[in-house]
Amino acid sequence: MRFQDKVVIVTGAGQGIGEAYARALANEGAAVAVAEINEENGRRVAQEIADAGGRSLFVQTDVSSPESAATLAASVAQAFGGIDLLINNAAIFAGMRRESLLEVDYAYYQHFMEVNMNGALIVTRAVYKFMVARGGGAILNQSSTAAYEAGNYYKIAKTGLNAITIGLARELGPMNIRVNGIAPGPTDTTATRTSVPPERLQALLSNLPLRRIGTTQDIVNTCLFLLSGDAAWVTGQTWCVDGGTVLRI
Repeated sequence: MRFQDKVVIVTGAGQGIGEAYARALANEGAAVAVAEINEENGRRVAQEIADAGGRSLFVQTDVSSPESAATLAASVAQAFGGIDLLINNAAIFAGMRRESLLEVDYAYYQHFMEVNMNGALIVTRAVYKFMVARGGGAILNQSSTAAYEAGNYYKIAKTGLNAITIGLARELGPMNIRVNGIAPGPTDTTATRTSVPPERLQALLSNLPLRRIGTTQDIVNTCLFLLSGDAAWVTGQTWCVDGGTVLRI
């Protein structure tokens, strides 16, 4: 129960790793705000957490909108008395378009970047003052091992997100707010199964030092550590949880 009496927002918590984060934090005592643009999925997760005896709240949220993020922060603070933790997980991945930088529709590119990169900054800006009022907090940004590869706009967005993590860690550290990231490797989720061609996935796994696909629990374990007091002197870091996908000095 490392998170007893803590209040956490998880964006994109209606499915996949975000849903796993929300459930795990609720199981360890946190009050969880499920911030999700998909109302059906978001309400389902929040209700299932409540049915299991946890405290939960669904807030329909578009992380690319400062107004929506402000509503999220105010709603959570009013419902639970404050905000201690934030997981910026929401992203466009399942069903994303796969076009070159030279050919992708620019309006789609802009929206993609607003969600996948700038969304973390937008929500953090809406939330951090509530953390300061509680004496500090911790933020986790969901990156990807794709950030360490040259390539398309998904990879560029995650590279930018890693830089945002460093910048926010520098600015928020004096306010006793830690900011870290997780970069998952290939993880067994619906989004991975529907978005990554099987032959591409198999090629990835065959080259891993740890030759298996990751599970959401693998990612959750690191998330809980980074948000907890056990990581009290860790900030500005993006941890690769990836079976050895990224090996670097």
